[in-house]
Amino acid sequence: MNNSEKQKGLIYIIPSPIGDTSPLEVLPISIKKVIDQINHFIVENEKIGRRFIKKITPNKNQDELIISTLNKFTSKEDLGTYLDPCLRGISIGILSDSGCPGIADPGAEIISLAHKFGVKVKPLIGPSSIILAMMSSGMNGQSFSFNGYLPIDDKNRTKAILKYQRISLKENQTQIFIETPYRSDKLFIEMLKVLDASTLLCIACDISLNSEFIKTLPIAVWKKKKIIINKRPCIFIIQGAY
Repeated sequence: MNNSEKQKGLIYIIPSPIGDTSPLEVLPISIKKVIDQINHFIVENEKIGRRFIKKITPNKNQDELIISTLNKFTSKEDLGTYLDPCLRGISIGILSDSGCPGIADPGAEIISLAHKFGVKVKPLIGPSSIILAMMSSGMNGQSFSFNGYLPIDDKNRTKAILKYQRISLKENQTQIFIETPYRSDKLFIEMLKVLDASTLLCIACDISLNSEFIKTLPIAVWKKKKIIINKRPCIFIIQGAY
């Protein structure tokens, strides 16, 4: 490693709690130590980012924070300047609104740039609803695929659900996907209609919160139960079964 690389700051990938759980109930003390040391942050939403920093380091001077936002409105021109502090030897932290940056959340673009410019990336330990749901599902954890959001269009969504069921059966591969909370009940009803009776479905809602709900059942059994997800953040996991 040359001297210029040694002088660059780090980019810390900082997980945040899922929901309103107290940060230090689900995050290691190492995250507090990092946030104590840095004042430059890239966040998904400034208000939410500042609130998280205040919760985990209440004595930190908010006026000294230098915050950039990274979301769907961020221009490529702005994004290209976000690593400037690292190139001057100043470390920065990247936060999403909840969970792990870069995993179904903003962050991948700036992390990719960090690799391009030789900035060391330092991931910190914290909750990912995708991994926690997979751990809790009882399904195949040796081979699984995260597929993001399903199509909004009814016909295309049905095709996608059936496609993932076919892949799961053919490859013995668990299939994971998410939906915006206000469409979760509609997706659940659709899956009950189109999936095979023997297909396993795990619904994992409000992970790490007091209202946490995680259950895996065959579709035939789900059809006998009356549950309403009611706009709760959910992970849906399926595994085909003969």
